[in-house]
Amino acid sequence: MERGQPSRTAYSAARYRAAHQVLEGGAIFRDAYAVRILGEPEADLLADAPRRGMRLFIAARHRFAEDALAAAVNRGIRDLVIVGAGLDTFAYRNPFDGLRVTEVDHPSTQEWKRRRLTDTGIDISGNIRYVGVDLEKEPLELALDGPAFFLWLGVVPYLTAEAFGETLDVIAAGEGNEVAFDYAQPLERMTAERRAHLEARAERVAKLGEPWLTYFEPEEVAAELTSRGLTEIDDLGPSAMAARYFNRPDVPPQTPGGHVLHARHP
Repeated sequence: MERGQPSRTAYSAARYRAAHQVLEGGAIFRDAYAVRILGEPEADLLADAPRRGMRLFIAARHRFAEDALAAAVNRGIRDLVIVGAGLDTFAYRNPFDGLRVTEVDHPSTQEWKRRRLTDTGIDISGNIRYVGVDLEKEPLELALDGPAFFLWLGVVPYLTAEAFGETLDVIAAGEGNEVAFDYAQPLERMTAERRAHLEARAERVAKLGEPWLTYFEPEEVAAELTSRGLTEIDDLGPSAMAARYFNRPDVPPQTPGGHVLHARHP
């Protein structure tokens, strides 16, 4: 990663979020700043039209996570920590009075993002703080006043198993903490056509210096969570996501792919 430049995969995810606003009108996940923070003409985002599956997965994972956050705020959560914030815009469209937001990310991505916020006139005067951390090299250390919700999207596949476990240890250590994150099942579980597509994508991101490192099966993730006391788990795979967000009850329950989950202490 070049100093002062964003993670390439974080930028790609931001383009998918923005493209969803243009191509589907934000039907699954509405983000008023997704296009603006990129500073690209909307017409350029039409290039993402053929990548509909990835675009809608990213939209659905944000919808799921932000719905879980809203429920947590109703339960009394007053701190949100966005781990691997990338170009996420929640802090600047935060609808919850009194919710403090901490963005955690690689310092280079944060530096670039803060320039983009200034250049596009997005207000950063809210209750926001920035913590620069490279999770592969440094522990996540935060001073929080009480239970927090951790929004951890588009990060886990790029971490080693050790870095994933260490970060999860920090998240689970706080009584009342909650977390939403996504993960990928192993490529060998996919159909031949899907596997070939994903292997090509994995090769592309590896060339950018951001390889996919960690895959999980649902039972493995559940074991990681429950061993740390996070026993209330809502894990949506392709079938459950299709039914909940796309009115597609026909996707077989055991279909492998990307998952998004929410977990908390009971």
